[in-house]
Amino acid sequence: MRISFLLLAPLVASILFTSGCAGPEHKLGRGLLNVTEITRLGELRRSMEQTSLWDNPDTTYTTGFIRGFNRTLARTAVGAYEVITFPFPGYDATFHPEYPVYPDSYRPKLIADPTFGPDAALGFSGGDIAPMIPGSRFRIFDY
Repeated sequence: MRISFLLLAPLVASILFTSGCAGPEHKLGRGLLNVTEITRLGELRRSMEQTSLWDNPDTTYTTGFIRGFNRTLARTAVGAYEVITFPFPGYDATFHPEYPVYPDSYRPKLIADPTFGPDAALGFSGGDIAPMIPGSRFRIFDY
């Protein structure tokens, strides 16, 4: 047991110390993001939208759904692979596009929260005016 650990320790140390931290952490983050694609379904929604726009609106619920489902499964499998192999070199994206896919009709924004506000040190930022009201859309400093 001790001999195998002594033989394995230099290999693990060389992998960890020669790669730096930017590559593995980026690969792990990308892998975790891709693993959760099966619950987020961004590829599915985007594929259905693109099929409706570019191919034919009649095939949205058939061809678009199947294409999106296949892409969702592929992204999830690649994400699992990247999570398992994140400590090892080869940090380029395996699956493109690298970042999460959203339908073209949706543009994600950060929530208006003092954590993300640049002027939180001044005592105010772009938060909700009435956060106690569910679904409140009254925000300060949103464009």
